[in-house]
Amino acid sequence: MKYLLIMQVNPAILEALTEEEREAVMNGHQEFMRTIEESGEMISTHGLADPANSAVVRSQGGVPAVTDGPFLEAKEFMGGYYLVDVESKERAIELARMIPDTKIDGLAVEVRPVMFSAGTDM
Repeated sequence: MKYLLIMQVNPAILEALTEEEREAVMNGHQEFMRTIEESGEMISTHGLADPANSAVVRSQGGVPAVTDGPFLEAKEFMGGYYLVDVESKERAIELARMIPDTKIDGLAVEVRPVMFSAGTDM
């Protein structure tokens, strides 16, 4: 089954980290990637730009309209992801717990099954 391990980023939390803590996070991601590549569970991974670089296309009166954003009041946003192929939800959660972000208060990793891989009745 495929799962998306979505890293929830809070810029204020990241900015408050010491240089040593930031380095530990980066090294931890490198180690995590090596682990899931070696196990054959990694499909892909990407970091995402700050939402200030985004555009949103949504309907306005039935016509697609483009706006800058999203400029929501949320403190967190999707900062990147790992797409993995694992045997179970439990294994996906086990992998998510290995991501260094989960060891920092205020950061999180969401574990979400990929539909059509996990079944359409999700």
